Amino acid sequence: MNLGLNVTLALRAIRSNKLRTVLTFLIIAVGIMALVGILTAIDSMKSSIVSNFSDVGANSFTIRTKGLTIRRGGSAAQNFPDITYDNATTFKQKFTFPAEVSISNRPSSTSTVKYMYEKTNPNVTVMGVDEKYIGISGFKFSEGRNFSITEQETGSNTVILGYGVANNIFSARDTILDKVVSIGNIKYKVAGVLESKGSSVVSSDNMVLVPVQNARKVFAEKANRYVLTVAVNHPDKLDRAVDETIGTFRTIRKLSPREEDNFEISRSDKLANTVIDQISYITFAATMIGIITMLGAGVGLMNIMLVSVSERTREIGISKALGANNDTIKKQFLVEAVVICQIGGILGIILGILAGNVVSLLLKGSFIIPWLWIFLGFAFCLAIGLLAGLYPAIKASKLDPIEALRYE
Repeated sequence: MNLGLNVTLALRAIRSNKLRTVLTFLIIAVGIMALVGILTAIDSMKSSIVSNFSDVGANSFTIRTKGLTIRRGGSAAQNFPDITYDNATTFKQKFTFPAEVSISNRPSSTSTVKYMYEKTNPNVTVMGVDEKYIGISGFKFSEGRNFSITEQETGSNTVILGYGVANNIFSARDTILDKVVSIGNIKYKVAGVLESKGSSVVSSDNMVLVPVQNARKVFAEKANRYVLTVAVNHPDKLDRAVDETIGTFRTIRKLSPREEDNFEISRSDKLANTVIDQISYITFAATMIGIITMLGAGVGLMNIMLVSVSERTREIGISKALGANNDTIKKQFLVEAVVICQIGGILGIILGILAGNVVSLLLKGSFIIPWLWIFLGFAFCLAIGLLAGLYPAIKASKLDPIEALRYE
């Protein structure tokens, strides 16, 4: 008996026991929906995390002043020298790796920005940045422009406002560009406004940017610790860029081979990878829950197939009397179990994709089609169908044809 005929007989048997098979479909569909739905939502979360970190420069890393460390054996804590402006500019000149380099500092995190009678809370971060900073950090303008070369070189009183700061001190009807605002007691002309980063990992909403030379001039006492940001054009080059950075910066800091680094490098993809690693535990737990649910569905399918064998004992006897052998009967019931599983699986996969993407949209993620989980879902349904249908199929094939014909 060929496969096509077995499938036809399986569909005929399904139609003759609609209520029972519908219940079986639902059991299998719920298991697959739970598995595919949760994994689809998790894949969407991973995609959203990667996208957010791409917005802040996933192909970049920063060179910062190394924090305070405690030496082993209870000896005194060690302070490391700040990265100075001279260190930063020298590195920018000497770094030969094909990458973009930006210099920035943060002279204040407690500033107040005012426009006429409106002002922010005293919690605005002031960043001194060069011409590369906005592009490397993944910021975009909602209106306006970047600092000009002249503004950078002269350290003019020009400012770029974060979206939240602009909303706090200007009304929707105001024209923001070229207005004069105050940061503390210093007047600045607005050159641009950054787009909102919303709920992403790094937000520019409560930040204002000024030329790095202006930060050196206005915030002279506080603008003495600098950060270098290096961006490569492809993630594959990140490791080599980091290695070359360490060598170049150790030379600038005049460190001997035996001395440890007195600066630290932070990769922007490190936190993203940490978060994704944590999500992988959730993925494993969700997969185990789905597998357990599917095993339960398999037990239910086996019981239903055993009932089907009992109800169709006379049919099996007639088939054997007409020449069907044990192998033919076994294949018929195995195919029936697999068909039931696959139909339930298709329904579960469709519902799982919809459920997973609804969760994704609620979390402001993107719509995805999880092809891997779709193929695994079909494969898992095939395996469950074969396992659940094997015993009933063997039992049906071993029925004595004479006793089967006398049944009922």
